[in-house]
Amino acid sequence: MTEPPAVERELFGPLAARPRAAALAGAACLAFSGIFFRFSGTSPSTATVFRCGYALPFLWVWTRWEDRRLGKRPWRARGLAFLAGLFFAADLVTWQHSVQQVGAGRATVLANMQVVVVALVAWAMLGERPTARVLAGIPLVVAGAALISGVLERGAYGANPALGVLFGVAAAVAYSGYLMLIRRANTDRRLAGPLLDASAASVVGALIAGAVVGDLDLVPAWPAHGWLLVVALTSQVAGYGLVNVSLPRLPAALTSILLMAQPVMTVALGALLLAERPSLLQLGGVALILVGIFVSSAPLGRLGAIRRFLQPSG
Repeated sequence: MTEPPAVERELFGPLAARPRAAALAGAACLAFSGIFFRFSGTSPSTATVFRCGYALPFLWVWTRWEDRRLGKRPWRARGLAFLAGLFFAADLVTWQHSVQQVGAGRATVLANMQVVVVALVAWAMLGERPTARVLAGIPLVVAGAALISGVLERGAYGANPALGVLFGVAAAVAYSGYLMLIRRANTDRRLAGPLLDASAASVVGALIAGAVVGDLDLVPAWPAHGWLLVVALTSQVAGYGLVNVSLPRLPAALTSILLMAQPVMTVALGALLLAERPSLLQLGGVALILVGIFVSSAPLGRLGAIRRFLQPSG
């Protein structure tokens, strides 16, 4: 098994050696974002502006620390990260509209349909042919997502499920663009720098979107600020910082499937905190996604598969 480069061991320690575990930890942080957005009571554009804006000072300090050890980032990489941030703004705004229409759990599942888009784009544009395990896992997570979304049941939960689905699909496409671009921008495997540029671009994109749609509020009342600060720290800084560990160290399709743990957790949190009660079919979808994640990423066929799954990758 190949040791990670010395600079990675110095800067990121065990995180760089365990990108699968980092992706799952990042998904756990991101799972709370829809819940906290609902608690904030703000509009999608407002939430995006402040979620990303509040993260900037923390990411700037983290980026300065990285730059002192790795040097300045090339402008091309920064440009790609900025472009990724515009896709991310589109993802957040449309996803949060979906949360308003169909609930946090279902909206998160719909947005995470990016697993299909990322796998196909990575295959077509990057030559990353999915492994047999990834190909086997994709149908499981897609079927699980369909069950969780409630499309096979009558009386689907939500104010406007059809509109929520449209917003959710748009979020999935935009999120796929973000993941692919931020991965290309992060060729030297940094955690904070690309995320800083992407977050700054997301603020710009959300300001424009909010001005066009007319739902932007630059002075939200307390406690909205508190909830948006919590989202910034847990999701934008910690969550996507951990995701940035895995993106350049794992195949794109595998990372996207690992991130499907996020909607599973969000469904559970939605049931506990927002009274979004999943049906038996939806619980079956949760089980399918968990199986799909394990099938696609765990070294099956070996003794101690779960233990090896969390060991350093080579």
